[in-house]
Amino acid sequence: MTPEEVLEEFRASEALLNGHFVLSSGRHSANYLQCARVLMNPDRAQRLAIALAQKIPRDIRRAVDVVISPAMGGLIIGHEMGRALEKDAMFLERPDGAFHLRRGFRIEEGAKVLMVEDVVTTGLSSREAIAAVAKEGGQVIAEVSLVDRSGGEVDLGVPYFPLVAITFPTYAQNEVPEELAKVEITKPGSRKA
Repeated sequence: MTPEEVLEEFRASEALLNGHFVLSSGRHSANYLQCARVLMNPDRAQRLAIALAQKIPRDIRRAVDVVISPAMGGLIIGHEMGRALEKDAMFLERPDGAFHLRRGFRIEEGAKVLMVEDVVTTGLSSREAIAAVAKEGGQVIAEVSLVDRSGGEVDLGVPYFPLVAITFPTYAQNEVPEELAKVEITKPGSRKA
């Protein structure tokens, strides 16, 4: 799947939004990719997961024991990646602000984990999720995401394979341009900034 084909999937599902958004990272942007909308169609979610699985080098794909994603954003694409790779898919939750496996999920000591996210901007939640997997006894051997919004700058400490890299400008709260500051803020993500 080419980057333009991926963006067309977002456009077709009205998941490429314009406005003034505060991202999960706390940064501001005039653009937002609502992955929940692009993934709400099971056929589209499956197509995207298969395309994403094809981005992973074969040796890493073969080594994966289990797929884990952070809730909420990574939950659907994580499940679809589990299907594409024929592996179990679990998710991490933040019941107390820190990621944990819950609902009876557990991983074997030393299990090789593929971390799956929807969008990576700063990588903060990814690094927190990777640390949570290590605390549970697993080893994250790579991460994938539908979208890399970092401009190729993110360092997750593991190999990283996004389906598409999109560079929309983002701003710290004190850097928001005047024209964007005039637009009402929307906080579409699942985590408080």
